[in-house]
Amino acid sequence: MQKIKNIILDYGNVIFMIDFPRVRQAFMSLGIKNVDEFFGHKAQDSLFDAFDRGEISAAAFRDGIRERSGKPELSDDDIDDAWNALLIGVPPGKHDVLEYLNSKYRCFLLSNNNEIHYRRCMQHLTEVYGIADNSSFFEKTFYSHLLGLRKPDATIFEEVIRQTAIIPEETLFIDDSPQHLEAAKDLGFQTALCSPDESLELLVEKFKL
Repeated sequence: MQKIKNIILDYGNVIFMIDFPRVRQAFMSLGIKNVDEFFGHKAQDSLFDAFDRGEISAAAFRDGIRERSGKPELSDDDIDDAWNALLIGVPPGKHDVLEYLNSKYRCFLLSNNNEIHYRRCMQHLTEVYGIADNSSFFEKTFYSHLLGLRKPDATIFEEVIRQTAIIPEETLFIDDSPQHLEAAKDLGFQTALCSPDESLELLVEKFKL
């Protein structure tokens, strides 16, 4: 492994824990019986990708859920609560790891996110940790819905390179999605898969960061 000078971290299930099956259950609890036809972690309706890229508003996203589910009576809060059901939170000690890494490397956050999830994530940080956002842990944060780009498209990695002037070969990208890692690897990044068996903390030890 080439000397690492920069680290890019994904957010979901690397820092902020999420659980996709909880969304399915939450949608079903609203009486949505066809949820598997339009939502899944590995394959999902284009509505979700468009929302992640900020191409549609939260209002348009909610209308899309009502249309696809055939349930026009669903309230905004019903949809937001179900959509946010996957968000668990940042475990104690995770921010200590971020502070450690930020003291040794140029560190960046690269997250597929959307307006509704972003608002809830920041609310969690304020309520639990007394901070407004992630800016203190990173040199710069990149969220898909604010960039208009989404992983695993090469363009989002190219935009990060453009804005930061990092060299991919000197950069370790940590994500929980293999398809995102493959896209980064194609551009020359060093990569590591974060998983339940290899948490961020264990990866820090593994790569002697």
